[in-house]
Amino acid sequence: MHFTRLFSDRHHIIEEEVHFLHILAGLCIMMAAALRGSLVTLAKGLTGTGPQWQQLAARSLSMTASLGGPEAPPARADATFKVTMVPGDGVGPELMTAVKEVFKAGDVPVEFEEFHLSEVQHMDSDEKLEQVLASMKTNRVAMKGKINTPMEFKGELAGFEMKIRRRLDLFANVVHVNSLPGYSTRHNNLDLVIIREQTEGEYSSLEHESVPGVIECLKIITREKSRRIAKFAFDYATKKGRSKVTAVHKANIMKLADGLFLQCCAEVAELYPKIKYENIIIDNCCMQLVQNPYQFDVLVMPNLYGNIIDNLAAGLVGGAGVVPGESYSAEYAVFETGARHPFAQAVGRNIANPTAMLLSAANMLHHLNLEYHSNMVSDAVRKVIKQGKVRTRDLGGYSTTGDFVQAVVGNLRHRPMY
Repeated sequence: MHFTRLFSDRHHIIEEEVHFLHILAGLCIMMAAALRGSLVTLAKGLTGTGPQWQQLAARSLSMTASLGGPEAPPARADATFKVTMVPGDGVGPELMTAVKEVFKAGDVPVEFEEFHLSEVQHMDSDEKLEQVLASMKTNRVAMKGKINTPMEFKGELAGFEMKIRRRLDLFANVVHVNSLPGYSTRHNNLDLVIIREQTEGEYSSLEHESVPGVIECLKIITREKSRRIAKFAFDYATKKGRSKVTAVHKANIMKLADGLFLQCCAEVAELYPKIKYENIIIDNCCMQLVQNPYQFDVLVMPNLYGNIIDNLAAGLVGGAGVVPGESYSAEYAVFETGARHPFAQAVGRNIANPTAMLLSAANMLHHLNLEYHSNMVSDAVRKVIKQGKVRTRDLGGYSTTGDFVQAVVGNLRHRPMY
């Protein structure tokens, strides 16, 4: 009798617990539905802040999504992110085609608005430039190939590249130089970041002939923009857990211009006591990068120096075809290759290396908070490089651009859900 009564009481308690769990589950579902409704209402009220709020509100909420591991495919997105695409010149269109093929195979929820803009292919007009800028301002995120600037003077000094940077105030160019596992170079396991101010300096497009045979080219350095890029570099180092920022300059010769830049960097450095600060002259920096690049972590510098160091550092890990880059303003982000080369001699030959553009595309997905898809693309690219079976000519192989793209697609861990 005692055991029968005890069993009956235990059974009653279990029934009550199950009933309570059913009620709790119902409440959770109601709360999730209410939260989603609130997000939709909020997004409608914030339409002026950009389409990302509407895209976020359109996504379905799932209690299990946050519990799954990184290998678990997420639910299919109800909405897509619109991204401006400007293929540019040279092999740019071929590289963008590679990105679109990989995104399609991986079911990446991104829709591209594509614009063809060039100064060397008779596709240059102020109207087209305004269309590109309008799209970039609406979408706030873009992928861009190299827009080749002709060397001949045709009445205007600033090319489309400079105009886009200035109109969008893309002041910070970031190039993460990282060795690729499986591809051996003179210096392996490199991991350094180059941050370049790219709206003033030597690229200010202020040149004139003062007297016949004498050209003056003005280099503009301002306190405001120097402090801004310095703060960006230290904020980047803090966010990414890096320990040192090095300012690159030529203040021993350009005492006022680079002297002001160096002074601004030193002033900002005092606000970040946990980050070590150093400075180095540009010519010595080039030599040190070739001899011992491991001494550097984050480097910050004016415009021209950054352009040179970007290309030098890219050569340390495999060349222009493997290093991604991105440019930021307070509102916009543009993703491109780290070393900007049109590689015109490879056009139509199916030999360009799409690694840099694919890694840049993965960084763009990270920027859009599409973490799963970002890791999916970058992991597939790195796996192909590490396997070493499919390599383009610049990495010592014989594979075509198409071969590399198909190998990346074959290594995507996610397949479209129909």
